[in-house]
Amino acid sequence: MKIYLAGPDVFRPDALEWAEASRKLLDAHEHQALIPLDNTETSAGGIFAANMALIDSADAVLANLNPFRGHEPDSGTCFEIGCAIAKGKIVVGYLDDARPQLEKLSDAYQLSARGTTVDPDGLTIENFGLPVNLMLGVSCRIVQGGLSEALLLLAAK
Repeated sequence: MKIYLAGPDVFRPDALEWAEASRKLLDAHEHQALIPLDNTETSAGGIFAANMALIDSADAVLANLNPFRGHEPDSGTCFEIGCAIAKGKIVVGYLDDARPQLEKLSDAYQLSARGTTVDPDGLTIENFGLPVNLMLGVSCRIVQGGLSEALLLLAAK
């Protein structure tokens, strides 16, 4: 399979090493890694178009859903997941902590006068027992762990 690797890993200080290790891991499972860093584009529009072409050519997407710059997954990754789902691609999300979101972040939330759980801004927190927002938690197959665990879940179909 051709597998697009979505996630904020492209921003890591060791992104090139991460990409090479990921490519070797997928190759060992007889898959081809499609990694955004392989693109030669440098403009925002060029990077967008090149990544969309990679998603179009992919059979599946493996997405790093770990929190990025806050409590939520990377917004670019979420967009790529939505595009992949809309195109009928298989998407497996992985994250280090797959406990329900409400449990993971309970120290930051409080009970409102209405009896709902709210964040520090008073906004209600969804409580469906999912490790991420329901739009990701329902549309993706989710596994706790990393890229290796995502590959195993993908193979289990």
